[in-house]
Amino acid sequence: MDFTFTEEQQAAVEAARAVFSGVALDGVPSPALTPGAVADDFDRPLWARLAASDLLGLVVSEEYGGAGLDAIALCLVLREAAKVLARVPLLEHCATALAVQAHGSPRLASALLPGAGSGQLVLTAAAHGRSGHDPAELAVTARRDTDGPWVLDGVQTAVPWAHGADWIAVPAHTGEGTAVLALLPRGAEGLTLADQFSTSGERFAELHLDGVRVPATHLMDSPGAWERLHQLLTTGTCALALGLGTAVLAMTSQYTGKREQFGFPVATFQAVAVQAADRYIDLRAMEATLWQAAWRIDAATGGAGGPLPAAGDIAVAKIWAAEGVRRVVQTAQHLHGGFGADTDYPLHRYHAWAKQLELQLGPAAAHEEALGDLLAAHALA
Repeated sequence: MDFTFTEEQQAAVEAARAVFSGVALDGVPSPALTPGAVADDFDRPLWARLAASDLLGLVVSEEYGGAGLDAIALCLVLREAAKVLARVPLLEHCATALAVQAHGSPRLASALLPGAGSGQLVLTAAAHGRSGHDPAELAVTARRDTDGPWVLDGVQTAVPWAHGADWIAVPAHTGEGTAVLALLPRGAEGLTLADQFSTSGERFAELHLDGVRVPATHLMDSPGAWERLHQLLTTGTCALALGLGTAVLAMTSQYTGKREQFGFPVATFQAVAVQAADRYIDLRAMEATLWQAAWRIDAATGGAGGPLPAAGDIAVAKIWAAEGVRRVVQTAQHLHGGFGADTDYPLHRYHAWAKQLELQLGPAAAHEEALGDLLAAHALA
């Protein structure tokens, strides 16, 4: 395990900071509080700037025109994106591309990855669930038709960015204790999208799949395909929580440094300083567990170097991310007083996004349960 970032990873961070520096912190409307403010699409101009900076092909191999970097580099960029609440499907897009690259057929990879790396194709994933280990949790079923293609049926809720994506990765269970991952075009016959709205107020989709036929070349049934995508999405969510929490604590520090009571900045009061210090400790724990999880994914050792497989480190990272980001925004609201609820001030948007990230892909309690199961299984091995 080495937490020293490479020159390539550091260059990705600098490129991301340059792109996101032009995004206004309070430039996103709050659909939950402002009727009619829901955006029909994600931030396409920002997406174009990410493509121009080669950040959409960050994890795509050089064979397909990408930079060929790893999950750590992706998490570094996601951390910067979350600081400004960037409204782009960067996590889902890159995680799906990595899954296709690792488990898709050469035909599927050649068809999707060059366009994904350049930003001409937008990918997303239907991946909201408590864990990535039990196929029985999946809401969509897959069966092989007699003439070759697979057929998908079911309803998948809370799919981010689906209305603006070109391709959607949909996990499904076969009824035989295994999971497969299908890549569907948004306009596939038998696939319909209904509006849903996330905790942050963003537009999600409920997918209705009625006999959607998927050619074998667009379905990944190799062992670990769905689990790998789920791990990438969960770890990326931890990176988003870290970036959001970092921005919120900085915002709180600036506010308490200027706000005065009894002739002194409130930041100089012991009770305020102690609360801020506790949240700083939360962020450092979130950071350490995030890089451990990302390193495990990149090492692909399945547990080498420790008693637990990668799933254990990812569970620990998500526990810290969920609990930590919740504590950070709650403390920020407390130290801002009533000002934090002002919709003209961006803290309310960060609070809404933090709640979404806390619950996305399972709350802390779900990952504590999964970690307990892993420890029990290891003890019995």
